[in-house]
Amino acid sequence: MAVEVGSPAPDFELKDQHGTPVKLSDHRGKKVVLIFYPLAFSGVCHGELCALRDEFIATAPEDVQVLTVSVDSVFTHRAWADQEGYTFPLLSDFWPHGQVAQTYGVFDEEKGLATRGTFIIDGDGIVRWSVVNPIPEARDIAEYQKVLAEL
Repeated sequence: MAVEVGSPAPDFELKDQHGTPVKLSDHRGKKVVLIFYPLAFSGVCHGELCALRDEFIATAPEDVQVLTVSVDSVFTHRAWADQEGYTFPLLSDFWPHGQVAQTYGVFDEEKGLATRGTFIIDGDGIVRWSVVNPIPEARDIAEYQKVLAEL
């Protein structure tokens, strides 16, 4: 079961595509869009992250931080970020395998990867909105903008 709206967002620390540790609680005071995706270099994930890069991040207010998470390794994330020009954090939930996705209730045990879960967390660390889509179903980036505008 996914983390409930209105509950505190579980804190975590994962490494980004440069090997730099990123801790969720370090972003207190900002709104965080926490996006879990199945795998780098896959079609739907590519479309979603390109939409983040091209449509969302360019128009997001300065008090919004995007964090993306998959079970891919730091090295895979670095190659993908370099290839696609992703400058936002791609966090590796590689080991212990999928632990953060499990904590958020978006880990598919059978496939060994995260489903498409998104959590919008306010500046106090409270989950204010979430959506979990099946693996083949892309999310609507416009929903993030709408929810953030209402916070």
